[in-house]
Amino acid sequence: MAAPLDIDQLHTFVAIADTGSFTKAADRVFKTQSAVSMQMRRLEDRIGKQLFAKDGRGNRLTAEGEKLLNFARRMIRLNNEAIASFDDNRLEGTLRIGTPDDYADRYMPEIIMRFAKTHPNVELFIVCEPSASLTERMARGELDIALVTHNPRERQSDVVRTEPLCWVASANHPLSEDAAVPLAVGRRDCCWRQLASAALDAIGRDYQILFTSWSSTVVASAVMAGMAVSVLPESALRPGMKVLSQAEGFPPLPPVQIGIMKRPGLSPSLSNAISNHIVACLDNMTPASLTDELDGEIKLTTRPPRGRNGQAALQATW
Repeated sequence: MAAPLDIDQLHTFVAIADTGSFTKAADRVFKTQSAVSMQMRRLEDRIGKQLFAKDGRGNRLTAEGEKLLNFARRMIRLNNEAIASFDDNRLEGTLRIGTPDDYADRYMPEIIMRFAKTHPNVELFIVCEPSASLTERMARGELDIALVTHNPRERQSDVVRTEPLCWVASANHPLSEDAAVPLAVGRRDCCWRQLASAALDAIGRDYQILFTSWSSTVVASAVMAGMAVSVLPESALRPGMKVLSQAEGFPPLPPVQIGIMKRPGLSPSLSNAISNHIVACLDNMTPASLTDELDGEIKLTTRPPRGRNGQAALQATW
């Protein structure tokens, strides 16, 4: 029977992958650099593959290292969940979490599932509202944690995920090339709406806002029915949608960033517990695989955008 992988070695391996340096990883895992190097030699001997390659003064993962990294993160999370389930000093109380409904739909099921397994005595009270409203609630002390769209001009949050923001339409309904672009978006202070409007203004393309709603379900329904175009983060794409590219006259958009806000004075143990689960769950998302999941309905093509200075105008709105 093959010997099992060592969790401590995997912790060190992940630290090197995250920092890109044996020296920085040594500080993170509280080991000497020689001990870190020894652990990695033993791990490579156990795997039978080279996991790192020199990259200037740092280290990068080889293809085999990238393959192991996904397994390592999952094994560490499972190990932590197992240990926490037998902890007699488990956390208790109520944790008030805020999130926009589109993030709730995509991310919260796994976050809730994992957190409930490791902290069954903590009651989760979840509020679904736009990021702007959640920011106000945080300021009033009505929430402990908020998962928001990161926008440094309006709120301070710790970025935990970055992904593409896409133009989307129905895959089953043709979009007229001559008519003004019909849009389904959030309210006026929605940053995605502002980015979409600025992008179309920058290339001189006409548009008309037909649907306004804070509900991602309403916006997605308008798109799926072929009645409107919208902008969504890559992980929110659904079967039946297609991505509109520069080939259709839709300019590139800046990436969207997701951030965490924490209430000052929140118990560090409770704050770290939920934050770690959120980061782990978002890190586990793989938006690049969406093309396989959606049976080829997400189509990505490229062509130089129509109009001038589109990117400069987008950056100015942020």
